[in-house]
Amino acid sequence: MQQGYPQQGYQQPSYQPQQPTMAGTPQQMPMQVSPATSGPQIPGMLPVEQSYIENILRLNKGKLATVYTTFENNKEWNAKIFKGIIEAAGRDHLIISDPQTGKRYLIPMVYLDYITFDEEIEYEYPFGGTGLTTYSPR
Repeated sequence: MQQGYPQQGYQQPSYQPQQPTMAGTPQQMPMQVSPATSGPQIPGMLPVEQSYIENILRLNKGKLATVYTTFENNKEWNAKIFKGIIEAAGRDHLIISDPQTGKRYLIPMVYLDYITFDEEIEYEYPFGGTGLTTYSPR
């Protein structure tokens, strides 16, 4: 006879999504959470844009940036600094070009540590967020 631990039943709780509402607002006026906003969207009010890194980089396209990266388990170089003009930015990558050599770099965002600029950067989103990315919650 084999001794062991008694089997215990585990029942997973059921999930029932509920419509979010604001305290003090009538139940018939639920808040809408939009992927284009960082918070609740209340009827009659403008949405607050989300500050994704690629959106900030897109607002600063054409500016000279210094990009600091770290590549784990790389025997040649663990950390590398790139200096160049911001050409494009996506959810998972950044493209810069070195103005002295003309060489272009496609840098995966996973390796990005931080970026510095020698001039003031754009951070205010244009009305409507044209050209900026929004993502649905995961």
